[in-house]
Order: sequence, then structure tokens, then C-alpha cells
Amino acid sequence: MYGTLDIDIRGEGVKMPAHPRPTVRRRRLGAELKRLREASNVSMDHAGEHIDGDKTKISRIENARQGIRPLELKALFALYAVEDEKLKTALLTLAREGKRKSWWQQYDEILSPHFQERLTLEADAVRVLAFQPVVVPGLLQIKGYAADVLRGASHPLTPEQIDAEVELRLERQSIFDREAPPQYVCILDEAILRREIGGPKVMAEQLQHLQEANDHSSISVQVIPNAHGSHAGFSGAFTVYSYPDPMELDVVGLDYLDGSLYLEEDGPVERYRRAFDQLRAAALSSRQSMDLISQVMRDLHNK
Repeated sequence: MYGTLDIDIRGEGVKMPAHPRPTVRRRRLGAELKRLREASNVSMDHAGEHIDGDKTKISRIENARQGIRPLELKALFALYAVEDEKLKTALLTLAREGKRKSWWQQYDEILSPHFQERLTLEADAVRVLAFQPVVVPGLLQIKGYAADVLRGASHPLTPEQIDAEVELRLERQSIFDREAPPQYVCILDEAILRREIGGPKVMAEQLQHLQEANDHSSISVQVIPNAHGSHAGFSGAFTVYSYPDPMELDVVGLDYLDGSLYLEEDGPVERYRRAFDQLRAAALSSRQSMDLISQVMRDLHNK
């Protein structure tokens, strides 16, 4: 998992799972409803009957395999004696947003399932912590850089697929234009700055874009210099997605050649959070990182 090309398009011959992975919204909702039910000592049978269903319906809701209507959710609040208004509002929002259509549904026919999951994670997160040792992350790529990355994919892409991928990547970046964008902290290895993807001209433009992105109020870019030596990121790229109270839930995304793996268990997630803290401590400050990027840009212009 030592970095990936961040390929989003569904490749030829890729088999779709019989049961698509539930969205993070449904998983968060289901996990919290299970916690509330168990805390109130209510059986699954009783809960199911309370909303004109059965044990199977509650199981599917709690396992994120089925949605729940707001009226049913309010009925469970009463049964579970939930009095926290903030929590009730958050859960009702999750239930309603579970049916919300997302902008990337227009790409359903070409998007891989694992990448649809990533887009959902990005759309809902309040904070995204990304470490990349090989390539600039898709959320910070410019058009020319993205196209050249895609041309190096392990499975060949047609020019039409590359164009669609690039368009999708640029549209992803619109999350930073929202009224309340996520806080995005990106740690890069210095090797990324010196790998001339797209040639010197494109690479110089990409580096300039990193500097401009760092000026955004919600984006911070830092670089781990080569001189630092070993660091906590030698196992590869990863991203930590964080979500708002009252259901503090972090998800770690790991890419591999044919897809992505998402970790939600407390132990592994905490280890990745600690690893990110160590990487950030090893990195130059944002200002020092911008100085280093400027030096690499000068080297490119002098070629």
C-alpha cells in the first residue's frame, strides 16, 4: 500500500459486489442505534415490534443494510428514552441524508464502488488528514498532473476514460468551495515534489498550485524533507476522515491496487491517528514547506 495512483474509474471486467458496501452515514446511524438499544436493555424483537417490524428489520438497520424513516426513528427515541436533543437531531439528519442524492451519481456507470465510498467519506467529513509518499493527492491535483498520473495506471485507460477521470477529480475539489469546507491537512514526502510527473512545466504548475492551496483557510500542506530520514509513513499512504459530535467516528482509508480498505475499529484507527501526529511532527511547518516548494520550482525553471 505504499502509495497508489488513486484510480477512480471502474476497470474493464471489474465485478460489482452483490451487496454494495453501506454508506458511512448508514453505518454511523446503525452503530449509534445499536448502542442506544443495548444501553436501554431493549431486545431486538421488542424494538422491531415498536416500529411495526421484527427482529430482522432492526438487525438490518443496525448493520446499515436498511434505512429507517424519520417517524420510525422518533419512535425508537421514545422507546430507548433518548433525551439528548443534539443527538436526536444528528441521527435524524443522518437518516434523511442517507437518501440524499450525491453529485457523483452522474458518474455511477464508470465509478468503482470503493471510490464512491471515498466520495461519501469526503462529503461528510469535517476534517481530513492525508499522508502521501508517492503522488500529490487527487484533491490537490491540477489537470495536467492528474492526466499524466492516470496515463501511468496499472490497467490501461482510454483517452475518454482519462478525460472523465480528470473531470471527476477537479469536481471533487469543489468541497473546498462549500460554505463550511472540511479542514484538510496534507502531509507529503519531499520525493513527490521532485518526481516530474507531466514534465518540468506541468510539475512547476502543480507545485504552484500546492502553494495556492495552502493559502486556503481550510487547507494545510506540509512536507517531510528527505533529510529527515526514516519516518512513521513507510507503510504507505493513508487518509483519516473525522466526523462531528455527538458521534465521534473516524474512518481510515487505505488504498491497494484493486480497491480500498476502510478501517473503523477504535484500535487501528487510533494507531493511524498517532502515526499522522508523528508524521506532522516530522514535517516542516507550512511556511517552511512552501519555501522548499519554491526552491524545487526554481530548480525546475533552471532546467
